[in-house]
Amino acid sequence: MILDAAERRLREAGPASIRLQEVSADVGISHPAVLHHFGNREGLIQAVVERAVERLQSDLLATLAETKDVPNGMALFDRVFDVLYERGHARLIAWLVLSGYDPFDSEASRAGWEKIAEITHALRTRGRKRGDAPSYRDTRFTVILSALTLFGQAIIGEPTLRVAGFGDRTRTGREFRKWLATLLAHHLEG
Repeated sequence: MILDAAERRLREAGPASIRLQEVSADVGISHPAVLHHFGNREGLIQAVVERAVERLQSDLLATLAETKDVPNGMALFDRVFDVLYERGHARLIAWLVLSGYDPFDSEASRAGWEKIAEITHALRTRGRKRGDAPSYRDTRFTVILSALTLFGQAIIGEPTLRVAGFGDRTRTGREFRKWLATLLAHHLEG
């Protein structure tokens, strides 16, 4: 309940809105109870990010596991973008990084990234001869490119589209993700 309340505040007003007294009031518990579970504000924020990363990775892994061919990049991109932009996690991650924290500094996070790359690579190389198969390094770079692009779009996408002369930034943002998904699908398919 505490994490849900903190995430709701994050989504509504950004990282500065996550205050322990207000989160505890939202949940109907005492401020010391929040401190008991998370230690301090930074601990709560780290827990919100870890849960979001864990959920996102689990969702992506489940989608990839159900896939028989190269995954539907647009569907995956929309899910990631929803978590990063709509739920406000990109702003929180950026705030953490700029404040000197590493929001991905956990074994679970590293294992999730590795599993996403492994499944993507297995789908990508299925049915190919060893000499024709792309390198695992290339697959990992493609996954990283996707993540960094979606993170960047969530943080500065709207102003970038505006300065580039695109009026309907919501529609154009989705069109950009579709373009990127198509570009990366061609790359992944070889």
